Amino acid sequence: MVPQLVTVGYRRSDGRRRRLYVPVLPVLLLLSPLLLLAVLAGLVACLAARISPVGALRGTARLLWALPGTRFELEQGRTAVLVSVS
Repeated sequence: MVPQLVTVGYRRSDGRRRRLYVPVLPVLLLLSPLLLLAVLAGLVACLAARISPVGALRGTARLLWALPGTRFELEQGRTAVLVSVS
């Protein structure tokens, strides 16, 4: 299952909390020209490092499919960031 929504919540040093909801599909569509360049750069890097492009693509796909349900929590002093992929 491809992730549908990324929730980013953070607490600023003054104690206020903010939460942002980022839909994955519209962002992916907006950044698709850059994604094409990234894929081409990855292909060149795989060929330069003598890595199988198909294996690298398969590993990337497995990583993306494993993302739903993932939570990243970072805390530094009084500032905290939570990223939840659903």
